[in-house]
Amino acid sequence: QVQLVESGGGLVQAGGSLRLSCAASGRTFSSYTMGWFRQAPGKEREFVAAISWTSGGNTYYADSVKGRFTISRDNAKNTVYLQMNSLKPEDTAVYFCAATRSMLPPQVESRFGSWGQGTQVNVSS
Repeated sequence: QVQLVESGGGLVQAGGSLRLSCAASGRTFSSYTMGWFRQAPGKEREFVAAISWTSGGNTYYADSVKGRFTISRDNAKNTVYLQMNSLKPEDTAVYFCAATRSMLPPQVESRFGSWGQGTQVNVSS
């Protein structure tokens, strides 16, 4: 498994931007599909975005963030990013980075075996 550490969370006004980073340990980072999930207070954790390990890095987004969030990865730095623009108060949540070697569609939480500790994002109205 790979160890993951998120950073970049914070407080931002609605309409603002944040970039989350997730640093991974290990020499096999490039073979993992990486995902971002989030959990708002009182709600279940939900899929946000994912990027595959394959050449070109296929990307996947939840409908709620499509067009506002962008996931990317830098395999040389063992890091995956989540650029979040046009933030809304409903984006407030703890954001988790996750990794999987599953070849199945990455929108399902149970397919991810490695998780970070999470980083808090607060969007004020």
